Amino acid sequence: MIYLDSAATSFQKPAAVQAAVSRAMEELSSPGRGGYDAAMKAAETALTCRTELQELFHAGDPERVAFTMNATHGLNIAIKSLVPSGGSAVVSGYEHNAVTRPLAALGAKVTVASGCLFHPEQILDSFDRAVRPGLDAVICNHVSNVFGFTLPIEQIAELCRERKVPLIIDASQSAGILPLNFEALGAAFLAMPGHKGLYGPQGTGVLICGRDVPVRTLLEGGTGSLSMQQEMPDFLPDRLEAGTHNMPGIAGLLEGVRFVRRRGLASICWEERTLAAMAAEGLRQLRGVQVFAQNDLYAQTGVLSFLPDSMDAEKMGAALSERNIAVRTGLHCAPLAHKSAGTLKTGTVRVSVSVFNTKKEIFQFVDTVEEILRTA
Repeated sequence: MIYLDSAATSFQKPAAVQAAVSRAMEELSSPGRGGYDAAMKAAETALTCRTELQELFHAGDPERVAFTMNATHGLNIAIKSLVPSGGSAVVSGYEHNAVTRPLAALGAKVTVASGCLFHPEQILDSFDRAVRPGLDAVICNHVSNVFGFTLPIEQIAELCRERKVPLIIDASQSAGILPLNFEALGAAFLAMPGHKGLYGPQGTGVLICGRDVPVRTLLEGGTGSLSMQQEMPDFLPDRLEAGTHNMPGIAGLLEGVRFVRRRGLASICWEERTLAAMAAEGLRQLRGVQVFAQNDLYAQTGVLSFLPDSMDAEKMGAALSERNIAVRTGLHCAPLAHKSAGTLKTGTVRVSVSVFNTKKEIFQFVDTVEEILRTA
């Protein structure tokens, strides 16, 4: 199979990740639940993973790194910590349902800072007009999961700092690919999955919490600390980690983070951008294909969308699947992004790469799209 759906999950993992998951099931129990060897090894593994993440994202303290089930879990904690029922928030025009649905559930008043696709200056201008003191939160993704569009997160963060509005960053498509300095950005929360650019297993995620930021719990239960107290601990990470930890997932995530750090963000980003640029150039050579990609290699990540004129996105995705090529079609859980780009009625075919893809696979993918269009 040629796997081109890493924006959903990096299906291909480093061998060390798979080995760590298996080893954890044999050697690790639960951290904070005992002084015996298996519990102590679990505690050490969890702390080491937090520390590696803290160093990669400049999070300040390992204790501010909380494990979640996925980015959606972390975003729900962050949003519901800052935005009360009926509160107010500003979001970009390229947000995922993991942001917009929690806000809808809260009945929040939401202002969309919109702008044309691949025009970050328009996005920044919209945020400049929309962000005012007194807002409960600004929520913005770093990279669009549909188009690979990199939003001007540093400048947006600066606006939020100047106007004293807390910022939540969704790094679902940038963690492990683009550099992020949490302390320099001054964000309230940074949420990310473990199973995408960090190459960890599914069922893992990370929420980095800022200093002096109120943190609301979504779950209450055992933490192994302050057991006599019936309220959740007021300190991190225990406050957000009720119940038994996913130690096989955390052990695998640790090895994924180590893989990213050894390979280097700059190298990973260059590899992915190069492959995506090759795909975009190949698709542009085909008649009747609209490609949503920038000419500037440095302005987009390894995610791009395209749309054939002669068949709908779902049929193209099915035809590629029949030929053993995995892509994602439709609205990608991000109708707001499609509305911003003008593709809400059609959706798109999304191609997303990882460091495990090759140039040969990209050439084969483009040739296959051409063959499908020719024989349709």
